[in-house]
Amino acid sequence: MKKIGSLEELKKYQHTVIKEKKRQTNLGVIKISVGLGSCGIASGALETLKTIRQQLEVLEPGKFSINKTGCIGLCKHEPIVNVTVGRSPMVTYGQVNPEVARRIVQEHILGGKVVEEHVIESIPLPTI
Repeated sequence: MKKIGSLEELKKYQHTVIKEKKRQTNLGVIKISVGLGSCGIASGALETLKTIRQQLEVLEPGKFSINKTGCIGLCKHEPIVNVTVGRSPMVTYGQVNPEVARRIVQEHILGGKVVEEHVIESIPLPTI
């Protein structure tokens, strides 16, 4: 990626990113984010990520995006997975082992039904 050298370039880049996110949302793109901080990895998040990727192979390329993120700050709930389907609100799942990951893909992503027993409250604490 090219180094951003001015506020003007930063605003242009921001506009491009926002436009792409809106385009994906309008297309019904599925966005998955897996927490891969040290606590997530220690809890098995790499295996969770691998399972999600394998399960999503049934979808056409470009219909979903899987992102890795750092610490989400909810260590006791690791592995943590965020799922956004199209314009629906993001759902945060906790303690997502491979079995739960398969359920999330089948029931929520493909079936449209949130896996309620693994949903966690993910509102971050205010920072000073």
